[in-house]
Amino acid sequence: SLVLSAEKTLYSFADEVVMYSDIPAGDNEIIARIGDADAVLLSYTSQINRYILERCPNVRYIGMCCSLYSPESANVDIRYANERGITVTGIRDYGDEGVIEYVVSELVRCLHGFGQKPWEGIPREITGLKVGIVGLGKSGGMIADAMKFFGADIAYYARSEKKEAGAKGYRFMPLNELLTWSEVVCCCLNKVLLHEEEFKALGNRKILFNTGLSPAWDESSFTRWLEEDNLCFCDTLGALGSTALLTHPHVRCMQVSTGRTRQAFDRLSEKVLANLSEYNG
Repeated sequence: SLVLSAEKTLYSFADEVVMYSDIPAGDNEIIARIGDADAVLLSYTSQINRYILERCPNVRYIGMCCSLYSPESANVDIRYANERGITVTGIRDYGDEGVIEYVVSELVRCLHGFGQKPWEGIPREITGLKVGIVGLGKSGGMIADAMKFFGADIAYYARSEKKEAGAKGYRFMPLNELLTWSEVVCCCLNKVLLHEEEFKALGNRKILFNTGLSPAWDESSFTRWLEEDNLCFCDTLGALGSTALLTHPHVRCMQVSTGRTRQAFDRLSEKVLANLSEYNG
């Protein structure tokens, strides 16, 4: 299997490999587990901070087996690690396929009324739906492509206009214009972009998806927008941002990371090993 193959490859990189299947209780346990190791691989469930690095002087490489978007959002103190000459690598784009399936599934259920009342009173298709994508990176682009396949009209907001998106018929719009135009908005960035002004532009009777790792809004403005006839979908509590909102009648939060699939773990393993191989090379 791919898992056994990945484990065999990992052992080929080192004289000794020690693996732990459980989550360490705290910093001191992480320090004890690292010991005099030269390299560390860690999941999103644990953190390596300055306190730990100061007590593990042999570490030269840290492989994050999870997403790395920026030093600020990482579960490793990357800046201090770099000061120490430690290489830190992370991965991206390994769980997007599951997220896209989640967006399509929830939107279809909402529009058609599967297990709930149809959003518009009578069932409707995605065909002709105005979908705005905030952040046309890997996952945003895949959501746009999926929505286009079902016949939606696609517009997007990004830092700059993208020629390849224009070739597909996707329209570039300033953020507030996009929000006003859209019937459904998918936020695919790990940034807070939606404040009071943006929610006013978004207006009422809208559907909002957040597929990022953290909220795309400031909570007070978002909460006021929710009080109107609107609906918000998030897969994880991290994307929603507040346990108090879990029971809000206009929030649909599954509290499941929809990108954590069997195939995603396979892609994750391959990318972690590729990073390690490149470092070793």
